[in-house]
Amino acid sequence: MIWKALSGIYKDRISSKPDTFHEIRRQRLMQIGCVTALGLLAALTVAKSSTFTIIVIGLASLVVSFTLSYKHKLLAASLVLLGAMSSMLFALAITGAGIYDLAVLGFSGIIIFAAILGGVAVFLAVLAWIIALCLLMAWLTLSGHIVPSTPRLTWPHVVFLNIILMVIGLSVYILVQDIKRLLSSLKHEHKKVQQSRTRIQHLAHHDALTNLPNRRCGEKRFAQLLANCANTNKNLAILFIDLDNFKPVNDALGHESGDLLLQQLTHRITSNLSKEQYLIRFGGDEFLVLTQFGYKEELETLAKSLILHCASTFLIRKTRVRVSASIGIVQAPEHGINFKSLCRKADIAMYHAKTGGKNTFRHYDLALDAESEAKFTIMQRLKTAIAEGEFEVYYQPVIHLETSKLEVVEALLRWPQQDGSLISPEYFIPLAETAGIINDIGLWVMNEACLFCAKMRAEGFEHLRVAVNLSTLQFQDGKLPSIVEFALAQSDLPANALELEITESVLMDDVANIQHQLDALASLGVNIAIDDFGTGYSNLSYLHKFNAQTLKIDRSLVTQLGPTNENLPLVTAIISMAKSLRLNTVAEGIEHESTAAKLINLGCTRGQGFLWSKPLPPDTLSQQLKSHY
Repeated sequence: MIWKALSGIYKDRISSKPDTFHEIRRQRLMQIGCVTALGLLAALTVAKSSTFTIIVIGLASLVVSFTLSYKHKLLAASLVLLGAMSSMLFALAITGAGIYDLAVLGFSGIIIFAAILGGVAVFLAVLAWIIALCLLMAWLTLSGHIVPSTPRLTWPHVVFLNIILMVIGLSVYILVQDIKRLLSSLKHEHKKVQQSRTRIQHLAHHDALTNLPNRRCGEKRFAQLLANCANTNKNLAILFIDLDNFKPVNDALGHESGDLLLQQLTHRITSNLSKEQYLIRFGGDEFLVLTQFGYKEELETLAKSLILHCASTFLIRKTRVRVSASIGIVQAPEHGINFKSLCRKADIAMYHAKTGGKNTFRHYDLALDAESEAKFTIMQRLKTAIAEGEFEVYYQPVIHLETSKLEVVEALLRWPQQDGSLISPEYFIPLAETAGIINDIGLWVMNEACLFCAKMRAEGFEHLRVAVNLSTLQFQDGKLPSIVEFALAQSDLPANALELEITESVLMDDVANIQHQLDALASLGVNIAIDDFGTGYSNLSYLHKFNAQTLKIDRSLVTQLGPTNENLPLVTAIISMAKSLRLNTVAEGIEHESTAAKLINLGCTRGQGFLWSKPLPPDTLSQQLKSHY
């Protein structure tokens, strides 16, 4: 009860401050001071003469200590309390029974006070001080400087004894309670540390968004499953899942919607996997499925199931969203046992599934690895090919079908090799786009083509024009008009002598940006041609919208005209439509006179193909033009 009462005295004061070590020491100091003061007040009721005076002085010292504590001067308060109480007990002892006096028992309480209130230095100093007082008391007695009274039992002695025991007992209780609280706090902190460690380990091995095992955890689980496969005579497979068309979801609906899609997809896939199959988030919109299997057909069934679940409709913030998935499959130990290497191989297989049409799966084989390495080598070489002068621009004549006059030459990029072979642009242009250097290549081709055309016009072919193909990526930074304007100015080529060829697919991507740039090019006087018309969207509204002057009929439609007339209705419709829109038409891939004759009858304006010439180096073409045109 006394302890609770004393604790309550300072409850409001203490609770308003942080429960720091300083504040705890202050609280204990004031509690011990109050307990001691109560004991001394009780002792005053039976004290007489000098004893009364000594106790009053001791109480006055406690008031000083209490005041210092209240002002947060803890060291001074502790020294006053410990020094005053030890001195008071010494005075009581030498005026009483000396070393045999009950006051000597109080020294043990002072030592306990020192342990509670001070640090090591204070405790040792107080202990040494009390030992010194006891030795001094013994010396004074033995030397006859003081004559102790004979101990005798009286009721005041009983009161003093109980007061001393009460103060010491409460001090010990305070000390023990502090130790218990410390142990409890340590136990609680240890539990929190364990929980934090468990949480950190979980976060280190799991994805924060989907709560799936992450790549690191997946590697450990792969090792466990691979070891288990050795005992069960089964194989282990990694199915590498990459979502198709996930970026448009982020772009259109925001990344938070993309995150919701990934969470829903995770739930959908995991709910359809068995307990022996594990879904891992590899990163971004890529996932792995680890599964043991006996037959290859099991993997294909699983892959088809995964594709089906990924292609289902997702409801994201009241918007129905559909994506698909491309999957690469690799097997262990057939394709290796190293997790990172297998993931790379599965990624290669997935990439081929994606380039093969998406929404499908592909098994890994060594040929894919060789192809991937070859592409990587080409991409590295592409980065230095311009600086080292490895590229060349070839030119193929475009002939007016009725007059057989040369009107345009199409600039075609070629990459000759030291062994005399050529790397096809159909192969290296997509790699240049992936490597992010297509703009540099396009700039170089533009400058070379304009310079060549200007040179030929200066040599007598004053009406010659040059056609240059453009990639979709060349429109992305919005700098194409300035690049074209610079190339024209540098070569002194008139703008109407340049024709830029774009495919139909370009017109479907970032329409506003592309239209703005095409309008700027048209204002310069540059001609716009739609390449490979008839194989894509064939949207007639785009022809007028993007200021096109020419349609180029794809070679796949033209090559069948000669022998079979297979595509005759379609080609006829394209030419007729172009006439109604007052557009020129160019037929690509003409190889036979009969094909050219049919196109003339249909009203096609121009043609190009091996019937007249294959693409030629500039010097060879220059000689041919001077000889035949």
